[in-house]
Amino acid sequence: MGTALVTGASSGLGREYAVQLATRGHDLVLVARDRDRLEGLATELVARHRVEVEVVLADLTDREELARVAERVGDPERPVDLLVNNAGFGSRRGFVRGELAEEEAALDLMVRAVMVLSHAAGGAMRARGRGAILNVSSVASYAVMGHYSAIKAYVTVFSEALATELAPHGVTVTAVCPGFVHTEFHQRAEMNMSRLPDALWLEAPDVVRASLDDVSAGRVVSVPSLPYKVLVGVLRVAPRRLTRTVAGSLAARRRAPHPPG
Repeated sequence: MGTALVTGASSGLGREYAVQLATRGHDLVLVARDRDRLEGLATELVARHRVEVEVVLADLTDREELARVAERVGDPERPVDLLVNNAGFGSRRGFVRGELAEEEAALDLMVRAVMVLSHAAGGAMRARGRGAILNVSSVASYAVMGHYSAIKAYVTVFSEALATELAPHGVTVTAVCPGFVHTEFHQRAEMNMSRLPDALWLEAPDVVRASLDDVSAGRVVSVPSLPYKVLVGVLRVAPRRLTRTVAGSLAARRRAPHPPG
């Protein structure tokens, strides 16, 4: 089944990607900053699935550490057959009210790292005539929800463009655009999600399973779950003024203080 490299593999969707890829028989390269979590996950996957797991500690906002991971991605002696660009984070603060350093880190992690690692993987895979890149984007890439939407819009369009470029060479690129997923993502960003309807929540195993199936099918954009497929269809044709109004209202709810208790 080849080797898959997953960034942000210590928690959330990244951890779920590692688990499901190991279940499917892939050897793994797990990348994140949390040594204890990565090594614990590696031990679990080796014992349960008899796969090889390599742990790479790296902060992808650091250019030297990112370059080290890119070198591993492009190593012709140890080919990576599937790259999963998953690492990311969110913020409940608006762009202007937040710290500029945090916004710069978001760009480094979710734009620059995706670009650099995709360049390394795309070049190596093109030379071999096979491979796949999976970039974790978001339904937010079709909406207007602050800087995060702008970042994820880059990821989606970049993936589509790269898919077109690499398709003649046997390499697929997929952008997965999930909606709200039950992970640590929103808790870490201190977002108040209590007002969000239960129907809009997705489970991480379902998102990962659907996106991996779409990678296998060669789909360029993967939108897990029927409700979000419908939503993306609407967002693609809705007047942007309406999209801005609805998205602004939802963003305001997420930034509201958490209820007591």
